[in-house]
Amino acid sequence: MSTKATAKKQKVECEKDGISNGPDAQAQDAIEKIDELQNEIDRLNEQASEEILKVEQKYIRLRWPHFQKRSLLIEKIPNFWVTTFINHPQISALLDEDDEDALHYLTKVEVHEIDDLKAGYTISFHFAENEYFENDVISKEFHMNENGDPSSTSTPIRWKEGKDLTKRETQNNVKGKRKHEEPESFFSWFNDPGDAGADELGEVIKDDIWPNPLQYYLVPEGDLEDDEDDDEEIDDEEGLDDIDEDVEGDDDEDDVEGAEDED
Repeated sequence: MSTKATAKKQKVECEKDGISNGPDAQAQDAIEKIDELQNEIDRLNEQASEEILKVEQKYIRLRWPHFQKRSLLIEKIPNFWVTTFINHPQISALLDEDDEDALHYLTKVEVHEIDDLKAGYTISFHFAENEYFENDVISKEFHMNENGDPSSTSTPIRWKEGKDLTKRETQNNVKGKRKHEEPESFFSWFNDPGDAGADELGEVIKDDIWPNPLQYYLVPEGDLEDDEDDDEEIDDEEGLDDIDEDVEGDDDEDDVEGAEDED
């Protein structure tokens, strides 16, 4: 039941109970006026959303020529995109050596937002000729389906024989053991419609990498080494703590043994 309908219902109930004056009547009158004001606020919020959408669409169109010029310049930089992805903390965690090797052929990444921003966006990966697949462009589109729910569709990857990174398996050394699958490939993302409304990888590419990929390409090697050093220092500290505990434990045992000898 809407706020307005609830307010009317309360007013009718008050009139039935013979309450037409006094504090209760004043409160009821205030509720109805608040409800009218809230309806006006909601109307203004809807109007603001529509105007904000128009402004965003305007600046999407204004930014696009700059994105195109940027893409042309990026194509002159060897391994720009694979370096950018490797340097990104979230995406690098999804890459293994085979994925990185395939991404060395990635020449251009584009994020194209649909004019009706509510409808979705498309992420396109452009590749040079490579040993893994026949496609020169692989895309994933996020959109609303007929029911208004978020969904996604992807370009089928035409893998070359024996090169499908999404179906890798390895055989255990022990005879008779079953095969087990390797960790999922980065390229499995294109095959997985999943929950398009919560596609973190798509959102990272669209909202973090695409607006300014240069910040990740230019991550100094020292920063990455520092992170590794920090991890090593933490491990070293934990190791020292373990040693200290062992030493303290040994000292306690020596004290006990000494006391026994004195007795």
